[in-house]
Amino acid sequence: MATPSAAQGGAVLGPHAARCSGGGSAILVTVVGLKSRTGAIRVRTFGGAPAKWFEKKTWLDRVEVPTPSAGPIRICMPVPAPGSYAVDLRHDVNGNGNTDRSDGGGASGNPRVTLLDFVFGRKPSPKVTAVTVGRGVTEITITAMYLSGGALRPVG
Repeated sequence: MATPSAAQGGAVLGPHAARCSGGGSAILVTVVGLKSRTGAIRVRTFGGAPAKWFEKKTWLDRVEVPTPSAGPIRICMPVPAPGSYAVDLRHDVNGNGNTDRSDGGGASGNPRVTLLDFVFGRKPSPKVTAVTVGRGVTEITITAMYLSGGALRPVG
């Protein structure tokens, strides 16, 4: 676990940015693979029983930031204590606050997700999405994926 700095990838975004520069447990999420630099990025953390991860309204923290026009996208998400957590993201491409077919998404561990998973309400496996957080900052990268051919896929 390293302490993030500007030299390691640019400014940290969101209301909890200071948490990732010292003190307490946190997850530093780097978002890659956006198809555009428009709209907003929403990141949520989930804790507690893995069976409840990704259920509506069960998140621990939710941060939404305007999509930066350039540079890395790094968002600090504090967690209450060392433990096992999951993270998801949504790229609201047009910034309307709704989930549209053009929007992207992703989760910790970058699980494979199909359109049928959404239709049947299947959530990604905790074995894939679990992030083990100790004392300090745990860094992860989530690749944004967009609907293409019945599955969410990275751009390109």
